[in-house]
Amino acid sequence: MTPTKKQTKNGKILIIGINGGLAQLTAKFLLQENPGMEIIGVDSRNIRDSINDERVKLRTIRYTRNDFESLFRGHSFDSVYHLGRITIGKNTPGMLQKRLEMNLIGTQHILDLAARYAVRRTIILSTFHVYGALSDNPIFITENTPLRASLAYPELRDVVEMDQICTNWMWQHQNTCETLVFRPCNIVGPNISNAITQYLKNPLAINPMDYNPMMQFLHEYDMAKLLILGQRDLPPGIYNAAPKDFLPLQNIIETIHDKHTIHAPVTLLGILNLALNKFGLGLPSYLLEYLKFSCLISNDHLIEHLPAKFQFKYNTNQAIDSLRTYA
Repeated sequence: MTPTKKQTKNGKILIIGINGGLAQLTAKFLLQENPGMEIIGVDSRNIRDSINDERVKLRTIRYTRNDFESLFRGHSFDSVYHLGRITIGKNTPGMLQKRLEMNLIGTQHILDLAARYAVRRTIILSTFHVYGALSDNPIFITENTPLRASLAYPELRDVVEMDQICTNWMWQHQNTCETLVFRPCNIVGPNISNAITQYLKNPLAINPMDYNPMMQFLHEYDMAKLLILGQRDLPPGIYNAAPKDFLPLQNIIETIHDKHTIHAPVTLLGILNLALNKFGLGLPSYLLEYLKFSCLISNDHLIEHLPAKFQFKYNTNQAIDSLRTYA
């Protein structure tokens, strides 16, 4: 592939979804490693600022609006990070419409602008959830495995379609734009507030007594470092992101909460989850399947292309242990 711009450690970076804990951590690491870098951070939500650096300019803006293009027109971005995927919360009609607008229309708009304004490299955060937690999953899922999540869980349809939009665009524009798509396993850490983190920190966590799937966890520190490598060191492509090791769910829950969980047969999980949802303590329904069936991703492709000096700072056990302080 012939890059459209000279690779640089400085220049301007656009981070979409800057309100997220992972995005702000990534921005801090980028600035530490590249003192001459400038970052424009945008989000459709009200932005909290834990970065506190004059090299970072923050703007609240919707990615689907026409004035979003003015950012690309007014700045020559070296790289764009799309970390602004809206995750699944309550499936109300209004939230579903917002997810479809931001995850699908917004993502397509971002990619079109990256191509129009010759952004050298675009880094996109997807998720391993696109593969689906299914009983016939292979032991380790590679990047070439079909994305089957939406076949079993309609609420994941926009997540799968967003990933497909990005990967299709990556191949269509491979001669003019460099694109990386990360599909990480469960990301946890003190700055992360996703569904699996809330589940593990919940003292009323539902513990399926007749299932014990293997699970992988990636610490936010390591994911942020991988995102930085995606800006200049990794070749374009699709990357599963996970440490090599994994743990059974029962061990993970006991590590965090000892015995303070709700043990129940899997046939009652749905009913108990509905009851917990009334108090805001339940899970998105699709995540119940990840408490039943393993969805382990292979990181062989990532390891093959990582710089020799890179090592994961946290394994799965250490990533889980870091949650005990915050549970």
